[in-house]
Amino acid sequence: MTILVTGATGLVGRNVVEQLARRGASVRALVRDPAKISAAPFPAGVDVVQGDLLDVDSLRAAYRGVSTLFLLNAVVPDEFTQALVALNLAREAGIERVVYLSVIHADLYANVPHFAGKFGVERMIDHLGIPATILRPAYFMDNDRSVQDVVQQYGVYPMPVGSRGLAMVDARDIGEIAAIELLRRAQAAAPLPTERIDIVGPDTLTGDQVAAIWSDVLQRPIAYGGDDGAAFEQNLRHAMPSWMAYDMRLMSERFHDVGMVATDGAAARLAAMLGRPLHSYREFAASVAASH
Repeated sequence: MTILVTGATGLVGRNVVEQLARRGASVRALVRDPAKISAAPFPAGVDVVQGDLLDVDSLRAAYRGVSTLFLLNAVVPDEFTQALVALNLAREAGIERVVYLSVIHADLYANVPHFAGKFGVERMIDHLGIPATILRPAYFMDNDRSVQDVVQQYGVYPMPVGSRGLAMVDARDIGEIAAIELLRRAQAAAPLPTERIDIVGPDTLTGDQVAAIWSDVLQRPIAYGGDDGAAFEQNLRHAMPSWMAYDMRLMSERFHDVGMVATDGAAARLAAMLGRPLHSYREFAASVAASH
């Protein structure tokens, strides 16, 4: 029973590959550029195949002998097309065990391109009856590595998190939960019904609360930078294409309206699945500060 992991060189995908390999699974990693893994190789025994989610022939080849699929699509302009092609080809190959990485509140962030795309994929999974676990993670606390210099050099936490609160999650928890679900489906006697799992962290944090954590960790005052979406967009344009910066701005504005709040019991359920506590933002901030 081979499990194919897409997005295998990314933050979550690599965690999934490592967690599956640690559990003795037969893992195949789909990568666009095998050279990317030369500096940080996968665990021994992982089968690396080259391919692209828009390259039909390479996907058909990658699916041969695969029982279970982990589908992760990067935030790119054709993300929705990539996902639909990958899932249709998986059905063609007879794959009936899927774990799809969506996003929390995909239905509530309907105007945000990468949320809307993932919600469309969820609808396809339901409409076609594809047996799947749909993982819906909240904001990745790992994203805040990109602002550690601003926090430490200027004393400002600049992410416009807002006051509704985000149940920030560690990518390691996402990867391990994905691996658990992949193995549960792979080892089941028959395809399991579709299920949705919100993946959240142990705490729901506002912008002020995140800044307070950084203040405690660094032992000096860190201010919250506020909720200015336009300024956030302009800052992001230095590091990413304009369409993506605007997508991120739209997401931040939904932070302020809706937040990313866990349902009752969600964090406890995840901790029970893992058999350990979820990683906290305070742990994350302390780790970043210690390594900087």
